[in-house]
Amino acid sequence: MRPGAAMAREAGAARAVGEERALTSVAAGDAFDAGDPRDLPRLWHVTLSVSGEEAPLKEVRRGLEQLAHDHPFLLTSRYANDHAEIRYWEEARDLHDAAAVALRLWGEHRQTAKLPPWEIVGLEVIDRETYHQRIAEGFGPQPATPVGVHPF
Repeated sequence: MRPGAAMAREAGAARAVGEERALTSVAAGDAFDAGDPRDLPRLWHVTLSVSGEEAPLKEVRRGLEQLAHDHPFLLTSRYANDHAEIRYWEEARDLHDAAAVALRLWGEHRQTAKLPPWEIVGLEVIDRETYHQRIAEGFGPQPATPVGVHPF
């Protein structure tokens, strides 16, 4: 019996007798035909603003630090005792997908990161080109803004 055959037989027990297992593969490198460029993931800069009843600053900071630890894609979080702003890059196919992920971020991680029960009060999602254009024109976050969790 080949190695892994017993495991394959056990895994196959969940399938009906005679049912074939569909196999898929993903080509990489030059062999990959992306098709429509609109289907390729792009980078989106997300700014999520949340607000609510006052909470102790130490708890807000700890929660945002935990969120940043759980999700290292977070660039900068700024906070006060009644609001916070989170900025990060999201890779998504289009703006709708990036916005959908952003709108779930706070709620899905409120329990695990022990975030305050605040509501989302603002969301901005812009493409990479627009972000860099704003920076070049002197708008947007200051280039010296440090990465991490900081008070307003």
